Amino acid sequence: MRPLTRTLAAAASAAALTLTFLAVAPLAANANRGGIDWGPCPEVDPAEPVECATVDVPLDYSRPWRGSIEIGLAKREALNPDEKIGTILMDPGGPGGSGAGSIMFGSPLTGEAAERFDIVGFDPRGVNTSTQVLCSEEALNNVALLPFPESEDDFAALEDANAALTEDCREHTGRLFDHVSNLETVQDMERIRRALGEGKLNYLGYSYGTLMGQQYAEAYPRNIRTMVLDGNMDHSLETTWDFMRTETAPLEANFLAFAEWCEATESCALYGEDVETYYADLKAKARAGELTDPYEGLPLTFIGLAEGFTFSANMPQFWPGLAEEYRAMGEGTVIPPAFSAAQEEPELFENLQYPAWCQDYSMAVEDFDEFQSLMGRLAEEFPNTEWSPYDSFVLACVGSGIEQTNEREELDIHRSAPPIVFIGNLHDYATVYEWTETAVDQADGHLITYEGYWHTIYGGYSPCIDDSVNAYFVDRTVPEEGLSCPNLDFPETSALSARRTPVGPY
Repeated sequence: MRPLTRTLAAAASAAALTLTFLAVAPLAANANRGGIDWGPCPEVDPAEPVECATVDVPLDYSRPWRGSIEIGLAKREALNPDEKIGTILMDPGGPGGSGAGSIMFGSPLTGEAAERFDIVGFDPRGVNTSTQVLCSEEALNNVALLPFPESEDDFAALEDANAALTEDCREHTGRLFDHVSNLETVQDMERIRRALGEGKLNYLGYSYGTLMGQQYAEAYPRNIRTMVLDGNMDHSLETTWDFMRTETAPLEANFLAFAEWCEATESCALYGEDVETYYADLKAKARAGELTDPYEGLPLTFIGLAEGFTFSANMPQFWPGLAEEYRAMGEGTVIPPAFSAAQEEPELFENLQYPAWCQDYSMAVEDFDEFQSLMGRLAEEFPNTEWSPYDSFVLACVGSGIEQTNEREELDIHRSAPPIVFIGNLHDYATVYEWTETAVDQADGHLITYEGYWHTIYGGYSPCIDDSVNAYFVDRTVPEEGLSCPNLDFPETSALSARRTPVGPY
């Protein structure tokens, strides 16, 4: 999952989606009973060992005769093809992450897994090289630029804007808009497995891609060889409060860890201060309209402070910079920006996240009174941070009119499925550790814990994680029970910070 900024703005992240991966036109090559017709990837250096293709799938699996759409793929070959075991299908998360885009320019596989497996990234329906969900810039901006709901009128404006956004996206997308739940993605994954020509699926899912794996395992337990789910969704969350509480708790804990480090570290810009009190003063100034952004000098609201700055407390590598930003805010000084880049925006934006989230989760908020009550409970239980950007997801479907077609419930994976490996970061701020624990319990899975921060971990950062996952993919060796890998995230390790990039966009 990726955080939403401003109101929900499912729309607010739509622009970010277009920047996450290079969007390229689908290659005109389709799967058939004989396999997949791989060819060069547009806009990719021909010297790269990567190929692209598309497969045709039904737009509506309940009425497959009513037309098809394309699912985009990119394949990176095993480094040692003579010893190849098979193919790993991969999705980086979202909803809205591009598996094809990520594989075009790299691979998360390491060690023997990279040597012995091809890896295929796929674009879920609605994304990038697949048939896209498209919405107009105007309709997206009408949602994204709304103020954070602080009154009944604000809430009503969001309802109206989301309803208009739904109408706009349906107009530009067609029938696909109402058929992008994870249940359809699972069916698409099965079509890809068949087209690849391999008897059993090997799957690597990050973040929202773990929901794809979880529900594929429910639908096709006997069709799996290996499955690794890194940074897990919990599709059994019963209430909107359950979602908001679990998303905010890690940020509160990580902020307290930041405060403790800062008060004990002379190089911290807030050394000598009570950091919790200092931040409380910043919040009070923001709510009084007296706080300014230290880079732009513009007024900064509490939500702007929380989303634009305090969110960095989740990543120790960013703690020194966060302390400098807080100090500048408190003193009213300006920090020169590192860079400024203008970006050309298209008239239409790809925006799978909006309909997919509403069809899969639809964390409903009935009215402003309920939303205000939820905000009050957050402030009471998490008195420092009060709010996580991910809490904005509860505003995503307000007034949208989008039907939830993928009902939330506990996982029910048949015993015929092979052992499934789940990875959870102890301080993950997005797909939180509690969610991974729940998924492991429901699926009778095998948990690997990373004791550090950030969001998702497999792919060249932790040898402990990589070695265990690679042994599982190659030899189907199940990780030892209770395996826990040490934290590698620290406040002043700038070299590590340059390498530490979470894979999953949620």
